[in-house]
Amino acid sequence: MSNTTIATVNREAELLALFNYLIQIFSQTLDGLMWIIGNIGAILTCIVFYRPIFRKSPCAMYFTASSFSQLFVFNFAVFIRMIQYGYNVPVNSVPSWFCKIRFYIYYVSGAIARYNIIFAAADRFLCSSRSVRLRRWSLPKVAVYLITIDTIVWILFYIPILVYFDVESDKCRIHAVEIMKYLSYFITIENGFFPIIPMLIFGLLTIRNIRQSRQRVKSTVAVNRNQSATSRQTSTKEAQLHKMLINQVIVYVILNLPYPVYNVYRSYVNVNSFTGSRAAIDTFINNLCFDMIYLCFTLTFFNFLITSDMFRRELKQIIKNKLIDRCHHRITPVA
Repeated sequence: MSNTTIATVNREAELLALFNYLIQIFSQTLDGLMWIIGNIGAILTCIVFYRPIFRKSPCAMYFTASSFSQLFVFNFAVFIRMIQYGYNVPVNSVPSWFCKIRFYIYYVSGAIARYNIIFAAADRFLCSSRSVRLRRWSLPKVAVYLITIDTIVWILFYIPILVYFDVESDKCRIHAVEIMKYLSYFITIENGFFPIIPMLIFGLLTIRNIRQSRQRVKSTVAVNRNQSATSRQTSTKEAQLHKMLINQVIVYVILNLPYPVYNVYRSYVNVNSFTGSRAAIDTFINNLCFDMIYLCFTLTFFNFLITSDMFRRELKQIIKNKLIDRCHHRITPVA
């Protein structure tokens, strides 16, 4: 064997070992942190938005539905990916029903979470509009209707996952090539490119409405000196919800765009033919793209926490009432 061949083999082995190590470390640390922090953040988000001050806001209802769906993403996608790639748990050597349920819940919950953010963006546009007719669509009953329809649609739409996904050669996936290609193209659009478009459109329209509203407020501020405290609180809440939504859209676009772009590349190459370090590099990049999607969901709570004074105040009140006061009550001796 020539020196060149030996050097090539050694380089291949080094690359394979390096990327397998990176896959393991990223899965243990990044996925592990996102699983823990994501679950805690999603639960706290749901609790805060269920508080009386937010409960009847359509935008808060969409955020709550999205955060609740994210819990399933963290526990049926992030957790399983963490133990599979981080701790070498053979998750694909499982019964066929678990393979089907795992991916079905992931696809359904991910879609529900995404489209509730789109609904929230649309609601902010409606709520900030000058048109009374459009503002009338920003109602809690409309939010309940859309959340329900959204859930039913995706539960029914992804039923084929339960049919076509199966375990074969320790791989849980669709093994029919044509169906797999169709699903890959569809996921690239539904999961990647399409949600970005309405989010950006409604986000930009909302910013335009807010700017126009500020101009109107400046011209009427002298007339409305006696504005009630309740009205001011409502205005502050809506303004903070606007900021929370706009920041969420920005984070979503940045962190979700790499996945469809890389998936388009993968659709034009024969990924199944990759071996050795090439397969390890593909797995690493693919996992990283998925991790960016999960990171977007994980950052939802921190976006709300940083952006909104009202959200922080309600969270502090929850911690004080539910934790500190209870602990103080338990340790206080009875006279």
